[in-house]
Amino acid sequence: MIALYPGSFDPIHLGHVDTVEQAASLFGEVVVAVIHNPDKSTGLFAIDERVALAKTALAHVRGVRVEAFAGLAIDAAALVHASCIVKSARNASDFEIEQQMANTNYSVSGIRTVVMLALPSHGFISSRYIREIAVHSGDVSTLVPVNVDNAIRAKHK
Repeated sequence: MIALYPGSFDPIHLGHVDTVEQAASLFGEVVVAVIHNPDKSTGLFAIDERVALAKTALAHVRGVRVEAFAGLAIDAAALVHASCIVKSARNASDFEIEQQMANTNYSVSGIRTVVMLALPSHGFISSRYIREIAVHSGDVSTLVPVNVDNAIRAKHK
């Protein structure tokens, strides 16, 4: 069974890695779909950089591939023949947003969404805050994989 895990992953962080690990243990194959979201602020990394960073960060997880996609997650899911979309919820607010998106996606495509709950140790991590901290040369090493921390440090020398 193939699961699609869509997101901007700008940058991929330890919460994302945990979600992929959970999904791979349940579904066997996970396609991490790096998707540009025009509603989000200017990113830290270009799409190709995000794909490369995610591939390295997830190299230890069997059955995972990382690809860039344009457009809607439901279209990416159809392209890879995914049985479901995987999302993560850190808190009740995330769950409400993901529930609305899941119901909309199901209504227009028939594809179901499975929501993974973030581990408490990762429940506060947000790519947005990582970008904000990085812009001010702050230390994000406890929030991201080593390769991502190195890339952030190189970008903000």
